[in-house]
Amino acid sequence: MSEQQTGRLYGVGLGPGDPSLMTVRAVEVIAEADVIAFHSARHGRSIARSIAERHLRPDHIEERLVYPVTTETTDHPGGYRGAMDEFYADAAARLAAHLDAGRTVAVLAEGDPLFYGSYMHMHKRLADRYPTEVIPGVTSVSAAAARLGVPLVEGEEVLTVLPGTLPEEELTARLATTDAAAVMKLGRTFPTVRRALERSGRLADARYVERATMDAERTAPLAEVDPESVPYFSMAVLPSRVDAPREESGMGEVAVVGLGPAGPLWLTPEARAELAAAQDLVGYSTYLDRVPVRPGQRRHASDNKVESVRAEFALDLARRGRRVAVVSSGDPGVFAMATAVLEAASEDPYREVPVRIVPGMTAAHAAAARAGAPLGHDYAVISLSDRLKPWEVIAERLRAAAAADLVLAVYNPGSRSRVWQVGKARELLLEHRAPDTPVVLGRDIGGPGERVRIVRLADLDPADVDMRTILLVGSSQTRTVRRGDGTEVVWTPRRYPEV
Repeated sequence: MSEQQTGRLYGVGLGPGDPSLMTVRAVEVIAEADVIAFHSARHGRSIARSIAERHLRPDHIEERLVYPVTTETTDHPGGYRGAMDEFYADAAARLAAHLDAGRTVAVLAEGDPLFYGSYMHMHKRLADRYPTEVIPGVTSVSAAAARLGVPLVEGEEVLTVLPGTLPEEELTARLATTDAAAVMKLGRTFPTVRRALERSGRLADARYVERATMDAERTAPLAEVDPESVPYFSMAVLPSRVDAPREESGMGEVAVVGLGPAGPLWLTPEARAELAAAQDLVGYSTYLDRVPVRPGQRRHASDNKVESVRAEFALDLARRGRRVAVVSSGDPGVFAMATAVLEAASEDPYREVPVRIVPGMTAAHAAAARAGAPLGHDYAVISLSDRLKPWEVIAERLRAAAAADLVLAVYNPGSRSRVWQVGKARELLLEHRAPDTPVVLGRDIGGPGERVRIVRLADLDPADVDMRTILLVGSSQTRTVRRGDGTEVVWTPRRYPEV
């Protein structure tokens, strides 16, 4: 006697609410199913069932999966999560009994079954035991964009989908850095979401969509929505920025943005947000090339040796009402563009132009992280470039820092036109440091040509150093250790010997 075959499990996406937006396949599966399962709150009403109602038969076995808790509190010993886990386990067991009996089970799901849907909890518990098929549905995000009649994303834009239940700080950071967004699960989270939109500078662009494609549908500018009127089935939408109107009135502003030492992985969320919001990008061409091209933004590239001209150009744009981002490698306040911009902004006619500095990961910290922790104690940062200050000043500072036994982060150590400074610096440092003092050479950190080497101070070869290299010179306490996997690490103890 052959073993009885089990039934088949279907997760059926019903679309956003309008029954006419159900797919043909969804209708077919409901018609073929023996059991129709759907979730509901304690009041018993089910949006999923109401969407599919015209396709239900009198002989369908209906399994109503009633949540034990929604927004209210619970006395379950495991709290909310414990109550829900127990509910999902019990619901899965009920459906498994039908499947074991050979019945086909269709679990109804608003929108798409695997997009913030309750069906996924059944799927995770049953799909490895029974034949399963998921029927995709039109998501609420797609429906909301369609009802607003605006592009959601275009070209190279990035769409971010967020639950409104995230902490406000996390929401703010993600909204500030993305091109377009949909924030789900509003209801009681609406005040938090609104504050996050406002703090991220995106409130004016945000749209509100409630019950998209349903009879009670409502759309509005989000800033005008009464928080007391917001149900769970609503969302905030930040549509595409391409072709979005940008007001130009009165004074603009300049943000000097640190890009970090290399590509997008080193970019802070704040810096990413400023780059996305800017109308004009100004900077050295090599650094501008690291910023993605966005439709509607103007890019103004220039040579690396015209910092003051670049700063005044950016401030002039802001005086005409433009929102400008001046890009800088690493941190803009470390041998970079922040000084040039602030110097110009401290004089007429730019004194009234708002200027903000947006920090970035420094080259010194990036190289230190790659090598271990050479900056673990006190350290000094010095540039070997004598283009803007005399070598005598550099030499005096090198001697003073070395005599104080500070770790040194040495910027701009050499270039095609400056070939002797590294050798001279090595001689000065050896007056105070042992020959075997560790020196980290970090080149193109984070980039395709990244290379990190550790040499003795006495063996530091100027031929190995160029403008893309940073040097980290250890103190008398800095240690080099070869670990069990063969890697060599450098670290400076935080504890210093008693004098």
